[in-house]
Amino acid sequence: MKEWKNMLSSAKSWAKEAGELQVKRVEGPMEMDSKSSPIDLVTELDVWTEKFLTGKIQENYPGHVMRTEESGFHEGDSDYEWVIDPIDGTVNYARGIPFFCISIGIRYKGETVAGLLHAPKLKETYEAIKGEGAYLNGHPIQVSETSQLNKAVIGTGFPYDKGTDEDNNLAYVQELVPRIGGIRRLGSAALDLAQVACGRMDAYWEIKLNAWDVEAGLILVEEAGGKTIVREEEKGLYVLGANPYLFNTLKELIKR
Repeated sequence: MKEWKNMLSSAKSWAKEAGELQVKRVEGPMEMDSKSSPIDLVTELDVWTEKFLTGKIQENYPGHVMRTEESGFHEGDSDYEWVIDPIDGTVNYARGIPFFCISIGIRYKGETVAGLLHAPKLKETYEAIKGEGAYLNGHPIQVSETSQLNKAVIGTGFPYDKGTDEDNNLAYVQELVPRIGGIRRLGSAALDLAQVACGRMDAYWEIKLNAWDVEAGLILVEEAGGKTIVREEEKGLYVLGANPYLFNTLKELIKR
């Protein structure tokens, strides 16, 4: 447990350092040649942030396994595995929308034991350790107590192949929208789950996700008193996170 705390503390320090640069770049002048675009800048910062974080892990925790968005799987001989998304919400970042974050999950022997989300533009840092609750900027958080579906605010998202694959989440949206209080599409799976953890939203679901999108967010929801489903499917993960009052109802409505 102490080791988990130390690792999470390190992750928080590194994420805040990397986040400072991300904010400076998005707020500063974008010097790009004629072949560049905001997406090129995001790709550059994605790669830089990932290299920065993996370098810190290799330096301080040699032998630890790493699973990252940009460079994939890094083998090691440890029971620990770091799951990293250097910028979750890249389109938001590229368009100047502040809803993006650095996401770091920590697994031990295959089980998620800690998670950190740092949203530098929002000045919000979420963290959780298994069995010790979830926190936002050092303050305890918990899921909402909304129990009526028609009052629920629920988040979701759509896969990149939404225009070419009929399994694009729209059918579930059409099924749920008339029944719920409101729906939100915020553009960052990690931060969507964080909104559930702190009670701003009552639930979140999405399909075709990757582990680095949700690793940290899921433990936040669980440690804040919520319930989750993670199921590996042919084209990625199906994820549902909700407060305990709505979880079973949503699980039945969003059948996969």
